Amino acid sequence: MANSQIKSVEEQQAAFDAYVTKLKGEALEKGYSQELLDTAFATIKFKPKVISADKNQPEVKETLETYLPKRVPQWKIDRARELYKKHQDTLEKIAAEYGVQARFIVALWGLESNFGRIQGGHPVISSLVTLAFDGRREALYKSQLWAALDILKEGHIDLEHFKGSWAGAMGQTQFMPTSFNAYAVDYNGDGRKDIWTTEEDAFASIANYLKSVGWNDELTWGRQVKLPANFDTQAVLQRGTRTHKQWLQHWSDSERSLSQWQELGLRRMDGTALPQRDINAALVMPDDINGRMYLAYDNYKALMNWNRSYYFATSVGYLSDRIGYPAIN
Repeated sequence: MANSQIKSVEEQQAAFDAYVTKLKGEALEKGYSQELLDTAFATIKFKPKVISADKNQPEVKETLETYLPKRVPQWKIDRARELYKKHQDTLEKIAAEYGVQARFIVALWGLESNFGRIQGGHPVISSLVTLAFDGRREALYKSQLWAALDILKEGHIDLEHFKGSWAGAMGQTQFMPTSFNAYAVDYNGDGRKDIWTTEEDAFASIANYLKSVGWNDELTWGRQVKLPANFDTQAVLQRGTRTHKQWLQHWSDSERSLSQWQELGLRRMDGTALPQRDINAALVMPDDINGRMYLAYDNYKALMNWNRSYYFATSVGYLSDRIGYPAIN
């Protein structure tokens, strides 16, 4: 039984307090200092709203036709282009160093945190401990807790400002703590990987993540296509995967060269032939066979590594296209 199913408030608080004491003991055994733990654990509070948010995530039926206008409205496109221009020198320097086009950095920045404006106000340590205590995904959230303690230990942020989403995603990049430890970058060289208040650190961290998962700056992300009548849907990337590894296998099953897709009757949205380039692509169906269809290139896999959602990955690609075209001079 999950710990959050204990009925009375008093019982739940007592169980949570005991769990925190147990966690502190585990952290000491892992080698974290008493001083660090006394500081970090002194502020921990049980957060019922975090568990409620985890269990009651919205199940509104979306399609790309409803999702994209909400996630990428015109004002966000305009703001993205404005901020690209403002940070253009830094963005293009980072883009060149990491091999990740600047427009994708800005698109992820805009979609994850509204360009740094919406980062979440939940204390990260309390959120992670509450979610671990809930019990449904204890191992996952304990691993995030240890990573969060590493962030505090290394001084990248102080406890007072160590805040994020209800699930523990942090900063302008909305990295989980383990992703922070794997990919965050101290780009300005001040000794702190500050994805909360330092734009250049956030930009470089996004670029480093994408580079680390195989980004290729000689490719874009994909393109929307039209299917011929009576198209064989077996060529579409299979849905309903449980793991990223399984999803990659389905990607491999769908992947074909652009010339092969051309032979199968796929065309650009204006009805003209596909590009004559030696590029492989998988056929992605975010909704159903009557919805939007995309030929997705390898960089789409990197976006799905970031967030395994067709809607999210497609929205990043869509926004990046609106940032990049027409060109910003």
